[in-house]
Amino acid sequence: MHFLWPHSFWFAVLVPVLVAAYRRLLRGGARHPGLQAAQRGQALARHVPPALFAVAMALLLAAAARPTFPVMLPVDTATVILAMDVSGSMRADDVVPTRLGAAKAAARDFVARLPSSVRVGVVAFSDDAYLAQAPIANRDETIAAIDWLQPQGGTAIGSGLLMSLQSLFPEQRLALDPHPAAMSHPPEGAAYAVILLTDGQNSIGADPVDAARLATALGVRVYTVGIGTPYGQIGDERGWRTAVGIDEKSLGQIASLTGGEYFYASSAPDLRGVYASLGSRVVLAKSETEIGALLCAAAALAATFSAGLSLFWFGRVL
Repeated sequence: MHFLWPHSFWFAVLVPVLVAAYRRLLRGGARHPGLQAAQRGQALARHVPPALFAVAMALLLAAAARPTFPVMLPVDTATVILAMDVSGSMRADDVVPTRLGAAKAAARDFVARLPSSVRVGVVAFSDDAYLAQAPIANRDETIAAIDWLQPQGGTAIGSGLLMSLQSLFPEQRLALDPHPAAMSHPPEGAAYAVILLTDGQNSIGADPVDAARLATALGVRVYTVGIGTPYGQIGDERGWRTAVGIDEKSLGQIASLTGGEYFYASSAPDLRGVYASLGSRVVLAKSETEIGALLCAAAALAATFSAGLSLFWFGRVL
């Protein structure tokens, strides 16, 4: 929480004055029937209305300082990178027609349903990562880049995430700095997100967690998607079948570090559902919103309870 007018807290000097006035009122209880009743049968209850009134005053004091709180709100400017695993294991057919085929179909639907103002880019990663399509608003070109993807090589998740960040901020030369907190955040009112889909474990290239820390420093949320089943296998030229699995722990850690979320899809319908749910998430950005009105409402409620309890217990407003 941040306060736009912190100097308003100087009014807090009135709090000791109110406390002193209340204590003086208690000492003069013999001249106040309501306080006499409280002292005889409700020693603790007599303090509740004044305490609620004090809470109301404190809330009004905080409201006067114009507090703001970061809230996720829809924005007009959003850029999304689809980081897609195109390693050899994406040929596995445990997800129909194949893992990559299902991923491409879900990605196409996702792109087509986004608001026209959202810019979308495509990054592919296997042994290395490359930018298949820079972020643009043209849906036909983005979908064409998705259709072009073919499975090959290993799984460089960290490199894929790093390339995604570089494509979001092409004017900066990004690296896995051990102290990425010095990086600047996106401008207010702009949303940046990466949807990273993979079916395996990082086997080469940059460390995915280090790349996630860089994303956090840049204010980019990363939503990770694991695709496949425990029974997925791929074959080689010798006919050997090799099981391929998802590193869900790392994917969850990447998402958690960046303020995103991890999803698992074991079928094509599951994956379409995941991408459909992400459509409303990627257009959100943190915005500092004033909450003074909420504090004023809470103060009014506390003051009303204070007066009501005082009338109910003692027959008068103390």
